[in-house]
Order: sequence, then C-alpha cells, then structure tokens
Amino acid sequence: MLKLNRSIERGLTVLEVIHTSGAISLASLAGRTGLSKPTLLRICATLENRRWLTRRSSDGYYQLGTAFPQAGGMPDLVDRLVAVSKEGIVRLSEETGLGVDLAAAIGGGRTEIVDTTRVFKKHAVYPDAVGFRPSPILSALGGAYLSGLTASDRAAVLKDLVPRLPRDDTAALPQLPKILNAIARNGYAARAEGHWGRAVDYGELPAAIAVPIRAGTEVVGAVNLVWNASDQTVEAVAKGHLLRLQATAHSIGRDYAALA
Repeated sequence: MLKLNRSIERGLTVLEVIHTSGAISLASLAGRTGLSKPTLLRICATLENRRWLTRRSSDGYYQLGTAFPQAGGMPDLVDRLVAVSKEGIVRLSEETGLGVDLAAAIGGGRTEIVDTTRVFKKHAVYPDAVGFRPSPILSALGGAYLSGLTASDRAAVLKDLVPRLPRDDTAALPQLPKILNAIARNGYAARAEGHWGRAVDYGELPAAIAVPIRAGTEVVGAVNLVWNASDQTVEAVAKGHLLRLQATAHSIGRDYAALA
C-alpha cells in the first residue's frame, strides 16, 4: 500500500472543515482538525498564497478563497481587487472607527461585497456582508459605482439592469438623476434613508457613504464607510472622514491598475 502524503492530507482536512463551516477562526479550526495552531498557520499561509483560502479583514476568520475550484467562483479580477485593498480598508476602519465594505463590479451594473472590516461589537452593524449584492439604486455602494460610470456606460448597464430590478429599486428609479446629481455635488453616495438591505441588516438600520474605485478610466468597484445610523449623521461622517475614504479608493485603484 502506498504511503499517503501527510502534508497534503492535512491541507485537504483544513479545506474540508472550512468548506463545511463557511468561515472559521484559527482556534476553532484547531479544535476541529486536531492540528496545532503553528501547523495550521503554515498550512493556511500556503493555501492563502495559492488563493484557495482568504483571511477576513474583519475578524481574522478563514474562508474559501477566490481561486478555490468551484462553480461560479469569483474571477481573478475580483481576487486582485481584494488583495490590493486589504491593508487599505483595515487602516481606514482603524482611523475612522467605522466599518468598511469593499464591493467589486460583477457586470450588468451590479456590485458584490467581497471584503469587509465589520465587527458587530465595534460598529454595531451586521458583520456577515461578504457575498451580498447591494441595491444599485438605494445603497451607497451601488450608487457610487453607477456614479463613476460614464453617461454612455451607465445608460448601457441600466438598459440591461432595469428589467431585473426588485420592486423597491424600480420605485426609486425615477429619482436616479436626482441621486446622481447629489453624489456629484457631495462627492459621495449615501445610503437611501430607511433602506433595509434585508440580508445584511438586523437590529437598527445602518447608514453608509461610498465612493467609486477607479483603475485608470475603468470603475472596478466601490468602497464605503458603514455605521449605526443612530450614532452619527451622514453629514458628520462625511465631514470627518470623506477625505480618508476618497484617498483609500484612490490608492486601491492605483494599486489595482499597477497589477494589470
């Protein structure tokens, strides 16, 4: 009988546990696999290097990465955006004391949250936002992304997007020119007052401001600041932190373009 490769067997065990857990801490991973933390750190670092695993910015939990073989996996361009953004969104979150979401353009005028620094105890907003697709009309991320497109590109994506919008977005569609004008005037997109994101909201409503991420002339996503709406007004957060948010978006776009 051939002798099994112990290192590969351990790596596969780690992947199996993370696959079934969705996301897991290092301590829980050690408990589930029976492996020591130093051993797990080496295995996970190797898998992160291959992009089969990623470590969340918000809490250090491990989850499957964008290169892990699976149907419907995120493309390399999204993976690139996550990689170049990680340090920047963590720093922005620490400097502002607010949650930060990173959204990637996924085509058809939509974005998807691909990383977040949200921690409920710190930011009082629901943390499990990765994988959620924000409203293109009512969310800060969606509005920021649309605002970054040229008029012709925006018209093209809206032609495809409008027939598939949910009811709340369809109802708000006539207000889109007004929303875009406000974004241009203020320098940021704000979450519509009272908008409930359902899959990523519980308890009190969050508020958010966002700006697009541009890599050269291409809009590759958006980044936001998110907080409990009852804690601060949008105007106060924008006054205190908009420049930091814009600087973070600029550096992400620059680093993304540099890897092209």
